[in-house]
Amino acid sequence: MSRRESREKAFMLLYQLEIQKGDEESQIASFIEDREVAELEADYLNLLVHGVREHKAELDSRFTPYLKRWTKDRLPKVDLTILRLAVYEMFFVEEVPMRVAISEAVLLCKKYSSEESRSYINAVLGRLSGEGEDE
Repeated sequence: MSRRESREKAFMLLYQLEIQKGDEESQIASFIEDREVAELEADYLNLLVHGVREHKAELDSRFTPYLKRWTKDRLPKVDLTILRLAVYEMFFVEEVPMRVAISEAVLLCKKYSSEESRSYINAVLGRLSGEGEDE
């Protein structure tokens, strides 16, 4: 499994955790087992899932100032999940360049969300990446 596939699986699992309350650790274990994710490939998936869950409040605080005419609570859960995942990679995964994290988020939008969301998320992450260059 490529990093892109691990990222997509992480997105799917994060979305599941967002809409399906309950024991997160058992959901994560079941997800990995059901999809027969190899141990090596599960490493990046776990890094992303646990990182996003652990830093959710900080991730939200990074992108919410860039939401125009929206609030975090009004965003579709799919878009919210994509934003959190992208922002986590942008600021917490050093080996992923910001432009790659943005590009991957746009690809996830293209597959799982709307054209409007794709443009919107691309713009939010683009503005956020400009801020990150100063850090």
